[in-house]
Amino acid sequence: MSESGRTASAYHPDTYGGRAGELEHFLREAARDLRGPGEELDADPDAVSRFLHLPAVRVQQHMLTPARYAGGGDLLPSFVPAEASCAEWILAAEWLAYGDPGMTLASPGPALSTAVLRALADEAQRDWFFTKTADWPSWAFFALTEPEKGSAATELTTRLDAAPGGDGWVLTGEKMYIGNGAHARAGVVFCRRAPGPWGIEAVMVDTGDPGFHAETLPIIGLRGARISRLRFDGMYIPPERILGRDRPRSRRGLQGALQAMLWFRPSVAAFALGAGRAACDYVLEQRPALAGADRARIDGLADRMRRLRRLLHEVAVEIDAGSPNTFRVSGVKMRAAHLAEDATMLAARLLGPASLVEHPWLDKLYRDVRAFEFMEGTGNIHRRGVFQGLLRDDYLTPRDRDARPGRAVEGVM
Repeated sequence: MSESGRTASAYHPDTYGGRAGELEHFLREAARDLRGPGEELDADPDAVSRFLHLPAVRVQQHMLTPARYAGGGDLLPSFVPAEASCAEWILAAEWLAYGDPGMTLASPGPALSTAVLRALADEAQRDWFFTKTADWPSWAFFALTEPEKGSAATELTTRLDAAPGGDGWVLTGEKMYIGNGAHARAGVVFCRRAPGPWGIEAVMVDTGDPGFHAETLPIIGLRGARISRLRFDGMYIPPERILGRDRPRSRRGLQGALQAMLWFRPSVAAFALGAGRAACDYVLEQRPALAGADRARIDGLADRMRRLRRLLHEVAVEIDAGSPNTFRVSGVKMRAAHLAEDATMLAARLLGPASLVEHPWLDKLYRDVRAFEFMEGTGNIHRRGVFQGLLRDDYLTPRDRDARPGRAVEGVM
């Protein structure tokens, strides 16, 4: 991220004020350190261990960990919050992905598991989990997706059976496409204890226990995320590791999965927006005299990103307030993934027929952003969610209806 790239930016985000403004300034500067390491990580996914000293690499673990377990105070300023709100986290996710999305997803931290713990865990369970993941560096995983089943939570086949003798449980099954799964110290696994949607449970696992097996899968984008396949061969699960075990069945396993995906879906949109912005700015670094129709294409795409960024912030604030609009969350995630792809394709066209050969960083970003379509639900799934919201007249806010009559709302069209 060169100085010229900062001054020639096509994307001028809304500047936050006060504490959030300080945070945004810090993140913007810290993200500059991720670009070079990200290219090294693309060649060697385990290279993240060489960059653990960077403040930007510390951000995820610090912001997604409850304050009493959070570390990184020696590298991070006091205004970087622990146990961040959704609005605070999407701000971080956007700027870190602007630096490099692969480095962001490779960084240590509790990842999606933190949202499940927030929703379901009791105090003792939080102590068990975050004590393990608060040590530096430590990774955790969120295991929902299964081979041949995808992330259809109600079709899970991984089983949780009563242990012989009736003391505890035994976990058996496989999970697929799990970020950092083969390198994590702990994780949350969704499994089935009984038929039906209320028979789903979320359990905490220690990867050092017998019966846990993991392997890293070969992938061509976001290689630093070290996407893994996990297998549980009769892995013993103590009773106290079932999340929400004292709650009614309707308010635990499946509820935790839905809460986690709802909380993190906006951050996937933020990753995509940050990467898309980076692609646009890279074009202007390489072609500072860009003008005419070509400049209009870049500016038009940047304007669409600005509009979606405002909607993304609104969605995150609604989640933090406890009144999320799930249809709008779907629309934002779907649209952001498409904009990121549009940005890399436009960058490749404007930089010439051999651009992906002559610009290795662009080639890497071109591959990386394709992953956002599949993270937290594909576009077809979210398109259905948007349609349902429009059908029920629950998608648009009163402000949308009053201020933008007859116009397509960003996130829908």
